[in-house]
Amino acid sequence: MMTTLRNVRLFPRTADAEAVDVEIDNGRFASFRAAENPTRDVTDGVDDIDGAGRALLPSLGDVHAHLDSNRLGQTFRPHTADGTLHGFIMNDRENWRGGERSVRDQANYAIAEIIASGGTRIRSHTQIDADCTLERFVGVRDALADHAGVLDSQIVAFPQAGIVAEKGVRDLLDAALSEGADLVGGLDPLLYDRDPVAHLDVVFGLAEKHGKGVDIHLHERGSAGVFTVEEIARRTRTLGLQGQVTISHAFALSSNPDSEVERLVELLTEAGISLTTVAPQNGVLPQRSLREHRVALGLGEDGQRDYWSPYGDGDLLRRTWQLAFTNGHRRDEDIEACLDIASRGGAQVMAGARPQGTALVDDAVFGLATGAPADFMLLEADTVTSAIMDCPADRDVYKGGHLVATGGRLVDGER
Repeated sequence: MMTTLRNVRLFPRTADAEAVDVEIDNGRFASFRAAENPTRDVTDGVDDIDGAGRALLPSLGDVHAHLDSNRLGQTFRPHTADGTLHGFIMNDRENWRGGERSVRDQANYAIAEIIASGGTRIRSHTQIDADCTLERFVGVRDALADHAGVLDSQIVAFPQAGIVAEKGVRDLLDAALSEGADLVGGLDPLLYDRDPVAHLDVVFGLAEKHGKGVDIHLHERGSAGVFTVEEIARRTRTLGLQGQVTISHAFALSSNPDSEVERLVELLTEAGISLTTVAPQNGVLPQRSLREHRVALGLGEDGQRDYWSPYGDGDLLRRTWQLAFTNGHRRDEDIEACLDIASRGGAQVMAGARPQGTALVDDAVFGLATGAPADFMLLEADTVTSAIMDCPADRDVYKGGHLVATGGRLVDGER
């Protein structure tokens, strides 16, 4: 069915950007043309949508989420972890069962917040360890399934407490991959598990066995991070897993000399490895170099008001602001690049695709061009940069050309 979206400003870079009409057919953008009459009210054509001169921006994605540990909408609790990685992990383990909702219900709450903010895709890690076994994985898997009609999603079987350090985790990961996990995760093979060979043997062995992807948390910095990036890249190439491996955080790229960072970026390029960032203060990635080498980079929110920290609220546009802020960006083109990372960057990561160097408005696969999925949001903003700076709360979110959220809430009946 053809729908016409009238009088919108497509990814506006100036406040006086011209209005366009957009045709949507079978969930995809079919054409963009100058608006016929931007000042008229849309009253004819039951399938017309009145854009009312608002900005049309691409929908966003949270491609590094932890839906099984968030406490959004629950009673606030003080932060109690000791500040070490192991302390964070154990604090979560000691407290997650004390939440006010089941894992599935709490994940559903967070998913609704993400969609309402403009998010139409999520990749969530789910903790799998000797304590929770598959309970948290199943809760998130079922919550994502509840929203299958309005959301693209992937789930990572994530060994939060290590693989070597805890008995039975390898078999639990194996079971999760058999029961619907899309990727197998890992965590600091050298510094946390203290046995990078055994850790990565399990991760890549399970990926090869199940024909699934890999997404490894890598907080390791300095030379430790260099070693692990090199080993991940080597195994990716050896197994022919180009396009199927993601490194999350990748702090080695923010904690080594520039020449070493550039060498690592070239390794990632050759191996076809993608990256995700959660826009931390102390882990800024080399966005320009990654863009020049066409390494896919997506944005995530990590935890949201959970046992790791009180930060995060499910608003992906606000996290895009954080990405621009932590990188110290001031120029519009740099801030617009952050929205690119938050939108089609995440889509590319989930699809295992490399950026082709095209502008977002010319990208017919992941962007805002004829042929691309009609996944977008409408909001009041002068420009792309002003949208990120102001983060207007009133957003209409569309998936495949259908309205799925408005005014901060899901449309009735959308799950």
